[in-house]
Amino acid sequence: MKQAILSGNEAFARGAYEAGVRVASAYPGTPSTEILENIATYPEIDSSWAPNEKVSLEVAIGASFAGARAMVAMKHVGLNVAADPLMTMSYIGVRGGLVVVVADDPEMHSSQNEQDSRHYARLAKAPMLEPSDSDEALAFTRLAFELSEQFDTPVMLRSNTRISHGKTIVNLGSRIDNLPEPVIERNPGKFVMLPANARKRHPVVEQRLLDLKAWGCTHEINRIEEGEGEVGVITAGISYQYAKEVLPKAHILKLGMVYPLPEELIREFAARCKTLYVIEELDPFIEDQIRAMGISVKGKDVFPICGEFSPGRVAAALGMAQPKGVEVSAEPLPNRPPNMCPGCSHRGVFYALKRLGAFVTGDIGCYTLGALPPLSAMDTCVCMGAGISNATGMAKALGEAERSKVVGVMGDSTFLHSGITSLMDMAYNNTPATVIILDNRITAMTGRQDNPASGHTLAGIEAIPVDLEAICRAIGVRHVQVVDPYELEKTRLLIKAEMERPETSVVITRRSCMLDRHGRGERSAPLFVNDDKCTGCKACLKIGCPAIEWQGGTGTDKGKARINQVLCVGCGVCKQVCKFDAFGVGHE
Repeated sequence: MKQAILSGNEAFARGAYEAGVRVASAYPGTPSTEILENIATYPEIDSSWAPNEKVSLEVAIGASFAGARAMVAMKHVGLNVAADPLMTMSYIGVRGGLVVVVADDPEMHSSQNEQDSRHYARLAKAPMLEPSDSDEALAFTRLAFELSEQFDTPVMLRSNTRISHGKTIVNLGSRIDNLPEPVIERNPGKFVMLPANARKRHPVVEQRLLDLKAWGCTHEINRIEEGEGEVGVITAGISYQYAKEVLPKAHILKLGMVYPLPEELIREFAARCKTLYVIEELDPFIEDQIRAMGISVKGKDVFPICGEFSPGRVAAALGMAQPKGVEVSAEPLPNRPPNMCPGCSHRGVFYALKRLGAFVTGDIGCYTLGALPPLSAMDTCVCMGAGISNATGMAKALGEAERSKVVGVMGDSTFLHSGITSLMDMAYNNTPATVIILDNRITAMTGRQDNPASGHTLAGIEAIPVDLEAICRAIGVRHVQVVDPYELEKTRLLIKAEMERPETSVVITRRSCMLDRHGRGERSAPLFVNDDKCTGCKACLKIGCPAIEWQGGTGTDKGKARINQVLCVGCGVCKQVCKFDAFGVGHE
């Protein structure tokens, strides 16, 4: 048997390949992004980026209707966007197997909330599998497609940051090659969810859950690992790894299917344990269901409900000695907050917004870093698409003087994801507010993925880029302006003028991401600082460019700015900020 060391995301992709998947779709979102990027390396699978998660699931549903196996991947908040079709697909069922991979983000390493996606399985009445390492990520993906077709249901696969990005040894198999060819099959009684049809399907869904519970009691995906003593642990996913490390001698019931739960197996296991713990990250999802069965367990009364676990946190919750790590430095490391890259096209926009005293309703993307010092120029951030809708609501609520300060900001990919309808609402209701679309030609934050406005598909094939200006005008915006954000004063004056306009207006700031994978980011010779002209005023530090360093500054010495020649891309923003012409182009 062949083996490889794979991340969880690579293993999910490999599992899709081995399961015979024909169609895969996704919208990028950490920690799930690499799943589709790795699926794209298998030419047997038609893989593509979708404008948002709802569309990606609907694409996969269409493939399932045709009889093909299909898969989608998304982060936990993306499942909110895809929830509408997911709920109805649970009633409809499938033709070809349909699997939804959702990656949660405990500790919120790159997310705006810490929601627990297991609740969606219960809400949709669909089975959910949860692997504990990369090998299970592959195996459970294959099993998920078998379950999907056996029980006529979409199947959910839950990952998280540690599973998706951690690497373990994986057993590789070959691709299934005996699946039926997709063909059109008409079945309106099953596929058309009119109320009369839906009423017939609901009892089928309820029976399916009972059948899945029975299946879970006998399948090896849920297994009892015998230990010593009278302590038992019920756990799943990455928490299983922590439980094994901290309580190596405990009896363990490892759940591979976290919904529906195998109730008879749980009762059998609980009967042999004097003390029973449920170790699970985030919500007491398993714990609450076991308590509802009348079984006494220790869970969130012992373990934290917030943040991700680790062996140390589990041990501390149990009052045990914490595992000792390797000390890498006796000296405290300096704080290194996230920052926009050198030459980022968003920097000048937020610098201008701060100077204008704008109240910025922001959105999800690299540009959310505009909320951090020294720019500190974003005042709200809720979810994708909210930047424009929030600006509309504020403009409706505020008086004329305050209203002109509100500016909604979002990136090009976010605008296509869920901002178009928000802008349509603003224009349709003639709301006097200003919107800025930060067009850097890429979905930068999640790894520079392409989107409908970038001019390329996931496969790297050239595509007709969406015309953002045309979209804005088509949905009723009369005033649409485009500006290069490297031109600071022109950008500031344009934004100021539009903020003063008593109707809906859009400013598109267009400049390719410096890390654009198609090479459109323009680099110039690094700048240098003329010491004779630098007064040490630190105005240049207010733009927050990581290429600008500070030397000196002790005693009566104010210090001088320095340009890191390796980091500088020659964008010239610092040169425009300096009133003393201390920044020169080229070498000193």
